[in-house]
Amino acid sequence: MKKEWFAEWFDSPYYHQLYKSRDENEAKAALDNLLRALQLSPGSRVLDLACGKGRHSRYLAEKGFAVTGLDISPASILFARQFEHAQLEFYQHDMRKSFRINYFDAVMNMFTSFGYFKTDTDHLLALKNVSKDLRSGGLFLLDYFNARFVHQNLLRSEEKTVDRITFSLKRWVRNGYVFKSVEFQAAERILHFQEQVRLFELFDFESLLSKAGLRLSQTYGDYDLSEFDPNTSKRLILIAEKP
Repeated sequence: MKKEWFAEWFDSPYYHQLYKSRDENEAKAALDNLLRALQLSPGSRVLDLACGKGRHSRYLAEKGFAVTGLDISPASILFARQFEHAQLEFYQHDMRKSFRINYFDAVMNMFTSFGYFKTDTDHLLALKNVSKDLRSGGLFLLDYFNARFVHQNLLRSEEKTVDRITFSLKRWVRNGYVFKSVEFQAAERILHFQEQVRLFELFDFESLLSKAGLRLSQTYGDYDLSEFDPNTSKRLILIAEKP
């Protein structure tokens, strides 16, 4: 059976090559601000959901939390496991399945690592599992793009050359998703991948979180914790609580 696009693309070395410019120091500065908003106690159990190769997980562990990183990509988890220690662990896992019931003080989903599924039934299922995995009073932080800003400022096509590979990128919007086509030549072959992310707006998340048993408590428009503006904010950052 053909893999879902994210399971195939995120496990490809070319995915990490294309996005290698994501800055570690910038990620740490963003996390510092977000942790200020969460106000977690030292030693809190934190789940980094869709952790990739674990850059956020590692920093969270450095800050004194007990961190578990989950990702669907076996290659990413294999890489991340070299950094494991007593306060940091990684597992290959699909967020549509629950992990540890009533266990975590916080779940964090960073850098638009949500909205990948074909149906909102699956999106809701993932959020219900977040709720299950949180203890009572636990917090869920969802860091998403601002769908309206993305739609209004869509860069239709571009080329990026990274380590001597030129990636041709094309973007379009259809049926409530933003799509990105990624085409390039490598190892004497033309390769093609396609990303698709649901254009969830704030009112969509309000509904989904409520159905999942989570109460939305804060919204921000960027990592500096600025106020969310649906037309101008680049991010939509949500904090929800499990009652």
